[in-house]
Amino acid sequence: MKRAAMLFVMTLMTAPAYADVTHKLSSSVQLTVDAAATNVQRVGSTYSVSGNNVTTQYTPSGGSATASIGSLTVSSAVGAIPTLSATQATAGESFSFTQSFYQGDALGSGAPTTGAVHNFSNQTSTAAGTAGSLAGTIDSSSTVGLTAGGAGTNAVGQFVSEVTIR
Repeated sequence: MKRAAMLFVMTLMTAPAYADVTHKLSSSVQLTVDAAATNVQRVGSTYSVSGNNVTTQYTPSGGSATASIGSLTVSSAVGAIPTLSATQATAGESFSFTQSFYQGDALGSGAPTTGAVHNFSNQTSTAAGTAGSLAGTIDSSSTVGLTAGGAGTNAVGQFVSEVTIR
C-alpha cells in the first residue's frame, strides 16, 4: 500500500508538457507573359567654340554681322551651326580655333511603334511575349508542374513546408 501511495504522489508531482507545433504547407505557381515595350532616349544638339588670339564674326540670318562666337539655331528641335568666321587677331603670333557641333535627334511625329526603328539615338524595343503552351498546375499531393511557353514568358513554381515549435 505504501508503494501504491508513493506512486500516486509521484504521478501528481509530474508536470504535463505543453508545446505548440504548427505545420504549414503551401504551393504556388506564377505565370507571366511580357508586354511589348519600347524605351527611347533623345539626344540633344551641342555646339562649342573655343579659341586663343582670334576674332570671330557671326552674321545671323537677316541680321547684321557681330563680333561674337555664334549661336545654335534650333528649328523643329534639330540644331544647325552658324556660319562663323575666325581671323587671327595679331599677325605672326600663335593662335588656335576650334568649333564643334553634335547633331541631336529630331522630335518624332508620334510615339514609336514596337519593333520599328525611330529617329532616336538610343532605342530598345522588345516584342510582346507569346504564351504558347505556358501552363502551371498543382495537384492534390502539392506536386507543382510547369510547362514552358514561348519567347518572353516566365513560369515559377514553389512548394513551402514550414514547421513552427513554440
